[in-house]
Amino acid sequence: MARKLSPPEMMRNLAIGYWVSRLVHVAAKLRLADLLKSGPRTVEDLASAADVQPSALYRLLRALASVGIFAEIKGRRFKLTPLAATLQTGVPNSMHAWVVMINERWMWESWNELPHGVKTGEMPFLKAHGMPIFQYLERHPEDLEVFGESMSSLSRTENPAIAAAYKFSKIRTLVDVGGGHGSLLAAVLKANPRLTGVLFDQGAVIARAENDQHVTAKGVAERCRLVSGNFFEAVPKGGDAYIMKYILHDWNDDECVKILANCRAAMSENGKVLVVDNVVSAGNNPSWGKLLDMQMLIIGGRERTKEEFAALFAAAGLKLTRIVPTKCPLSIVEGVRA
Repeated sequence: MARKLSPPEMMRNLAIGYWVSRLVHVAAKLRLADLLKSGPRTVEDLASAADVQPSALYRLLRALASVGIFAEIKGRRFKLTPLAATLQTGVPNSMHAWVVMINERWMWESWNELPHGVKTGEMPFLKAHGMPIFQYLERHPEDLEVFGESMSSLSRTENPAIAAAYKFSKIRTLVDVGGGHGSLLAAVLKANPRLTGVLFDQGAVIARAENDQHVTAKGVAERCRLVSGNFFEAVPKGGDAYIMKYILHDWNDDECVKILANCRAAMSENGKVLVVDNVVSAGNNPSWGKLLDMQMLIIGGRERTKEEFAALFAAAGLKLTRIVPTKCPLSIVEGVRA
């Protein structure tokens, strides 16, 4: 039985949390999990395949194995563990792109400015890079590609839970506002064969989505229409429900009210707004949403409580009717015309 750590020991481990995140990042960049997908390999064999030094690689893998990522077996060989398997590319539960993106230099540089943000209230990302995150990504296509892949990796674990949690069968037309390449909309359409959908995003995003596997899939393509535009100006008219996943958390309150008001103006008479985001709860329990809120503070957004969502809805002429939990950390915040 493991000895219970003292408070100083626990704090020591928390303070070095970034050591582990950097180790995981290097493992992902080297694609070590892909190199082990066919079975255990010696450190020397892995080092040759990854073009790195065997001695340093052994120490890296030994440290990762101590926290359950990879496992050392006889003969200085290492194998995948369930945790390490999520670092593979091209597998259903891959977290590879997320691990790479969240630990890239441009993101770390933003976190280095967190003290400035806490002191002044200014956006740390803006301090680090001189521009907001989406403008930065537009100017750095390689980072934008990894960012998009990282969002898709999260979505693969979340979208089935969202599609299963809400009775979309009562809706005729669902508009996915800022829906990216359509992974959420495709999941909902597959689960509800009578539903039609509209994927709405900026022109450049929609151009890429036209060839994406999600909206071109059989059984989805014929029921999904792609529309480009700016949700701060207007959204497609006539939808019975307007869903927004990880959209409002990117923006300040005034910008969120504008998006919600545009949805209200466009939706059918008995339409609904469905905001899919973390809903931050009271108390001191561990919370993905509370930690993600720090990432949003870095880039200029925020996670919100039920009361904060209700205030946004009211300012946009909407009424929060209920919050539907899902089997992932996200909830569906439902609203109708006030």
